[in-house]
Amino acid sequence: MKEEIQALEINNTWSLVPLPSGKVPIGCKWVFRVKYNSSGAVERYKARLVAKGYNQKAGVDYTETFSPVAKMVTVRTILALAAAHCWPLYQMDVYNAFLQGDLQEEVYMELPPGFRSQGESRVCRLRKSLYGLKQASRQWNMKLCEALLNAGYYQSRSDYSIFTKRKGDAMVIMLIYVDDLLITGNDSSLISELKLLLNQSFRMKDLGDLKFFLGFEVMRSKEGILLNQRKYAMELIEDLGLGGSKPASTPLEQNVKFTTAVYDKELELNVEDKLLEDVTIFQRLIGRLIYLTHTRPDIMFAVQNLSQFMHQPKESHMLAALRIVKYIKKNSSQGLLFEASNEKQITAYCDSDWASCPISRKSVTGYCIKIGKSLVS
Repeated sequence: MKEEIQALEINNTWSLVPLPSGKVPIGCKWVFRVKYNSSGAVERYKARLVAKGYNQKAGVDYTETFSPVAKMVTVRTILALAAAHCWPLYQMDVYNAFLQGDLQEEVYMELPPGFRSQGESRVCRLRKSLYGLKQASRQWNMKLCEALLNAGYYQSRSDYSIFTKRKGDAMVIMLIYVDDLLITGNDSSLISELKLLLNQSFRMKDLGDLKFFLGFEVMRSKEGILLNQRKYAMELIEDLGLGGSKPASTPLEQNVKFTTAVYDKELELNVEDKLLEDVTIFQRLIGRLIYLTHTRPDIMFAVQNLSQFMHQPKESHMLAALRIVKYIKKNSSQGLLFEASNEKQITAYCDSDWASCPISRKSVTGYCIKIGKSLVS
């Protein structure tokens, strides 16, 4: 807590002033978190002062709040290009990222708990953004983008979180996900130049080669780059208490169709299931499975089927979702391999069962349609 307060004071995050007449200060609280590395070991303990942004008033304490983050498909695309071209991958982290943004609005906050002296009547006039403020992520993103654009970097129009810089055939790419930065390219001097720019503009932490990013474990070899969510999958299995359960061989049972009514294996209408009393349990589980599909396309069909019943799930839907978790348990470290020898093409597959039409699918059972298109780097 003392380190966090010291960092805030060094950053000139606030100034202590008497509360002006007619102004209402927002509150703040401490949030404690344990940070883990990719192996699950404790990396460090963290205390963060968070403003109670839910007390802010629109048009008074903030205006715009939107801040872009990198799309997961963009992350996978950059990893695929890095594997194909044998580019290095580096990761950098920003110390107290949200504290870097300049605050335009006039916002007052109460003194932090545990650091108030008795009889103190002053409040914090926020000069820079703070975690918890509705506009905090936007202000940080604007300041980072401004620094990069002034240095001659180009911001992609397809994904605003990608910045590139070219000098002839040399190129460097940076991907931004809030305060996590992924850097790659084919020229070491441009990469070093970018790292120097970031260190001069912000307090940065160079994490070296990319190994763990947004919950994804990144492993590299001569064959390519393997991306998996083993730690995330193991936490999911443990949270559901399925550590001792028998693994399932498939994500879904064969010939099961999910509707508002439940069908048995002979496709005959059966007695309706009971509705789940607490739908949030099912919704939370499906949400976690959706995030897992970023590296597990084998469960994507099953998850997207069950996600259609988020508003009114039944017991059979919950059992099917738990079966997916048991299937993941069979091989929790499975992931995506971006081969170094890939042809730099987008290859897509779509089911050819003609929307489950029983007449049309007789002649195409077991087949699929392959679509290929060149990937422009």
